[in-house]
Amino acid sequence: MKKKRKLIAVLPTLLTLGNAACGFGAITYAAKVGPEYLGQAATGGGLTRMLGTTPGLFNSFDNQHLFIAAVLIFVAMLFDALDGSAARWTNQTSEFGAQLDSLCDAISFGIAPAFLMLQMVQFRTDYHPRLLWVIALLFAVCTILRLARFNVETDEEDSHEGFSGLPSPAAAGAVASFPIAMRGLYKLAETEPGSFSQSVAQWLIPAVEWSLPWITFTLAALMVSRIRYMHVFNQLFTGQRSRRHVIQLVFSIALIFLVQELAIPVLFCYFAFSSPIRAFWEEVLSGRLYKSKQI
Repeated sequence: MKKKRKLIAVLPTLLTLGNAACGFGAITYAAKVGPEYLGQAATGGGLTRMLGTTPGLFNSFDNQHLFIAAVLIFVAMLFDALDGSAARWTNQTSEFGAQLDSLCDAISFGIAPAFLMLQMVQFRTDYHPRLLWVIALLFAVCTILRLARFNVETDEEDSHEGFSGLPSPAAAGAVASFPIAMRGLYKLAETEPGSFSQSVAQWLIPAVEWSLPWITFTLAALMVSRIRYMHVFNQLFTGQRSRRHVIQLVFSIALIFLVQELAIPVLFCYFAFSSPIRAFWEEVLSGRLYKSKQI
């Protein structure tokens, strides 16, 4: 008796594979083996045609490959957000789609950000290469563990109001936001010599490069933690919310408008680190209250 052939949902599958393609593209661009890099090497064009010919450090080829790799990770986040929605809208959710989504997420939100961090930091700081390699490896491994735990603990009917542990797309976005912010810092570094903005940029550029490995390490630990994180879209854009949520949304939009690229790591790091800080503070307060009751 022939087995019934299983059908595959076309649109959600293509969106999920688009996620993987962006992750692969991010790795190749960070490694300087992307198609635009090969075009640059062969003809002197490539990235120049794609990004313009504005002179300066922020638009130099040595920095733009990291910028493009980071942007591709964010495009992968868009595909990741769309594939699940497309599967639910077309009533085509399946175990195959869930497993494929996790495999693609491991590439785009685990391996690609870890490699991007390595490429951004290894030649610009004095950290030992083995330390950076171990941090990158831990980030990739913790992403895979986070995805596996999500698969076994989440039902199809889950409302996704919150997550146990930092979601892997948010962790990847936090790492990828720094190369994008560096583009803005390089712009500020090229302003009028001796200006306040130039001084701030010259201080922030090495500070970001030195702090990124430790931020990556902390993000890896938060992914496998049990700290509760809210689902940003569901919490801020669906249903009726408190005035505090609306104020946070307004200030986030104002921050993006004001400082543009520099706002991205601020917002991602706020999301990643505000929950553990809040949980720690609540533990401290509950401990004090408990002790006071015993007295």
